[in-house]
Amino acid sequence: MVSTEYPPMQGGVGRYTFNLTEELRRIGLDVRIVCNEKGSGQFSGLSPNNPHNSDVLLRIVEEICPDIVHVQYEPGLYGLVLDPINPKNTNTNIDSFYDKCKVPVVTTFHSAYTFRQWLSLVLPLEGLERMKKTGLLLCRLGDYWRRILNYRSFHNLNKEKLRKSQTGIVFSDYMAKMVGGGEVIYHGAEPLAAVFHGLTKKDARVRFSLPENGRIALALGFQTHTKGWDVLERMKVPEGWTIVVSSSENWYIKDSFSRRLNNDNIIIIRNGFLGENDLSILLSASDAMILPYRVSSASGVMFDGLAHGLPFVATDLEFFKEFSAQGLGITVRRNSNEFSNGLVRLANHYATYKESVDVFKKKLTWDTVATQHVRVYSEITKKVRTIIA
Repeated sequence: MVSTEYPPMQGGVGRYTFNLTEELRRIGLDVRIVCNEKGSGQFSGLSPNNPHNSDVLLRIVEEICPDIVHVQYEPGLYGLVLDPINPKNTNTNIDSFYDKCKVPVVTTFHSAYTFRQWLSLVLPLEGLERMKKTGLLLCRLGDYWRRILNYRSFHNLNKEKLRKSQTGIVFSDYMAKMVGGGEVIYHGAEPLAAVFHGLTKKDARVRFSLPENGRIALALGFQTHTKGWDVLERMKVPEGWTIVVSSSENWYIKDSFSRRLNNDNIIIIRNGFLGENDLSILLSASDAMILPYRVSSASGVMFDGLAHGLPFVATDLEFFKEFSAQGLGITVRRNSNEFSNGLVRLANHYATYKESVDVFKKKLTWDTVATQHVRVYSEITKKVRTIIA
């Protein structure tokens, strides 16, 4: 299993990889982890800044001779280089591994963007002092230029990884369309602490000193501009709702995101990156997820919320629209009034949304997700044995 992130290193890809790996091991698979030196895998050496990631992986594969190499592919985590002149030179530091690896490769794709979202990844100038803006504006223009020039190249990198893999895995039909294929296996999640300790919603709220009455909409994740929490700064929170913001610093991008949430109905929890149990308790204390994202290829936060029975109100991005179409939440335009109205609509029809979520969440347990992965692995190894025979 290949993932730059792995606990105790923080990150959504790392959390996903850890939980999947633990369940695969419980089923009986022998899984070895290759990750960053800050993680606790059996092998390290991967980094967004290491131009020799491919060499590291090839040496490890040669050493342990696995049946399958499963790459958790988030391009930036392996070093994505956007060439500002010739987009044909755009690459990642894991490309040559796909060319040279002699073991079957499975690739899970964590990123696939529309053009508009691809541009939205550029850090905005909001909140910067006027005296700094001129120089930073030039840097931003350079960032936009590289992204405009390399949008097609980025997608080609994804498609090449899919073509050179035995199988691709994606988290939604939208991602399959963007990548050009792949099998849809949902992002696993489940309410660990709430199940094991029998916590009530009241217990969970007391644990985080949250209001015992009314509904709570949870905003969760890294402090990055892509989360779109600027919408909350201007939002009139509907009566009967409280918004809770739980965030942590991003290890990779120290952007200029600031929180000016001067609102009695918005509570900021300063607990940093939450472990599995604390995360589960916080989700159990909530009634909905609020996701005003600027950008989303796939949202582990949304899946975590759904697994805990929480419908969502989200920006009308393609990924979220796929799940709102299944009755799991509401999508709205990304502005404060629309999100306020979305919470009102959700409250008015909460039982209907909750019923749909409670049916859907059974697809998200880690044993279900791991079993689907085992099937994929088994089909590949069976095919390899047939070819050898």
